[in-house]
Amino acid sequence: MRLKLVPSETDWNFFAAARVTFGASLVAMVLSVALFFVMGLNFGIDFRGGTTIRTESIRPVDVGAYRNALAALDLGDVSISEVFDPGFGPDKNVAQVRIQAQTGEESVTPETIAAVAAALQQIDPSISFPSIESVGPKVSGELVRTAIMAVTLALAAVLFYIWLRFEWQFALGAVAALVHDVILTIGVFAAFQIRFDLAIIAALLTIVGYSLNDTVVVFDRVRENLRKYKKPALKKVLNLSINETLSRTVMTSLTTLLALFALFVLGGDVIRGFVFAMIWGILVGTYSSVFVASNILLMLGVKRDWSKNDDGGAGTQFANVDA
Repeated sequence: MRLKLVPSETDWNFFAAARVTFGASLVAMVLSVALFFVMGLNFGIDFRGGTTIRTESIRPVDVGAYRNALAALDLGDVSISEVFDPGFGPDKNVAQVRIQAQTGEESVTPETIAAVAAALQQIDPSISFPSIESVGPKVSGELVRTAIMAVTLALAAVLFYIWLRFEWQFALGAVAALVHDVILTIGVFAAFQIRFDLAIIAALLTIVGYSLNDTVVVFDRVRENLRKYKKPALKKVLNLSINETLSRTVMTSLTTLLALFALFVLGGDVIRGFVFAMIWGILVGTYSSVFVASNILLMLGVKRDWSKNDDGGAGTQFANVDA
């Protein structure tokens, strides 16, 4: 017996409350932008600057004990992770402690570094500090600009790819859904002040790819049905296409979420922000593929006679290019 999360054949009207769903998305995007400008993001060390301290000890690294020892120093954003390397011997246990720059300082002061060393040596007298590296605000500013450029170029590449594969209306619908996902994710991070670092940028780019995959699956079925059904209204064809791909969409999203929830609970503090961004991104990405991209396509309209080649139209000459 096969597991079925949704019936094999569904006939749900996804456009019955189109004004409500599309309006809610617009309101959520405006609210997310407002939160970004009013509250700002809780930038991590990658974007704010700070100091990375490498520790070595003959004792096994206890991340929890390290974190408790530094908690009393009130250093703000502190990230502690154990470093693994096949070349390390049994007596070489290495950790990386990252401390954000304090208010008014370009990097962590020598006094703060000495206080960190003293606190860690109280729980492990054998600990040593072979390297200390600082990231100033100039480097952090460059990372911010590079991160924005990476996300922007990813969205531009998606726009170009969908335009070649389908039509410009499909491209705008897909990019609108991706922008929706990215803005809502940033809004959630601003609202809850979750640490925002380079790992979250990686999550945003992953979300773009995942959401695009969902959208392309739906759009591919729309294109097939537009060739197959010439007379039904575009809304009916879109509804049919979404219903036909619904089982695949739900199963893919749910199985991915199961793995992510396991990582969120058991993965530890180091990757929790990344995993949270992925979970949220998959939820809004699945939603936007159905309720945002399809709504944009319905508003813009699309060519109905796919039986004829349109050599003169922009993008249509590449409509049959395989992904």
